[in-house]
Amino acid sequence: MTTVDFAAFVEKLATIAAETILPFFRTALHADDKSAGGMFDPVTEADRAVDAVLRKALLREGEGWLSEESEDSPARLSRERIFIVDPIDGTRGFMRGLSGWSIAAALVENGRPVLGIVHAPALGATYVAVKGAGARLNGEAITVAKTAGFRSGARIAAPGFLAERLRQTGLQFELQPRLPSLALRIANVASGALDAGFASENANDWDIAAADLILHEAGGFLTSFDGREIIYNRKETKHGPLTAAPAQIHAEVNAAARLAVLGRG
Repeated sequence: MTTVDFAAFVEKLATIAAETILPFFRTALHADDKSAGGMFDPVTEADRAVDAVLRKALLREGEGWLSEESEDSPARLSRERIFIVDPIDGTRGFMRGLSGWSIAAALVENGRPVLGIVHAPALGATYVAVKGAGARLNGEAITVAKTAGFRSGARIAAPGFLAERLRQTGLQFELQPRLPSLALRIANVASGALDAGFASENANDWDIAAADLILHEAGGFLTSFDGREIIYNRKETKHGPLTAAPAQIHAEVNAAARLAVLGRG
């Protein structure tokens, strides 16, 4: 898929959203539980419908496919290029009629994203990135915040337990409301709307691959607490706790997270 092809897909995705997802939004939805006995993990007819449309629109011969709402296949592990998709990132919020959900799609080559889009139809926001070509929000170039450190007034998004532990270490910050979509939270770090973001363990490839590239192209990093770059399209799709922050403060943010969670900097 070339940059031109991808630009066309961005336009197509907006149409897919309008025609496939939005008719379900703020309607009575039935949800099945796909958790296999764990915490309730909903999937609706809207998730399935978008998954089918995206698969038809994107997948071509020779490319792999990994989606939250498709049956996984080990065949993807042998593919150099793979689409990683979350048809509705933030399904619980979508079901509640909240606006902070998104469609997230990434093209990954050899374990790292090269194209990424996070489209939030209800917010009128479309984040796009192409490897080496920067990141954009609704067509305008974006960069991370220029903050010089994790200081009082820093705007962060974090799970409640982590925010409390960060405060116990003496940090002061403004905890922002958490959007239902993790991809959107990371994209908000990319645009400078947040100074840092955190994800608890068990984020999957489809939650983060597109936003990872968007943040990287905007001048930030999404990594594990020990600073490791995330590799996608492995057998295990889940990841441990993650930090998202501008490059200039990422090491400081990671150290704060390690101290709060692990008791060591």
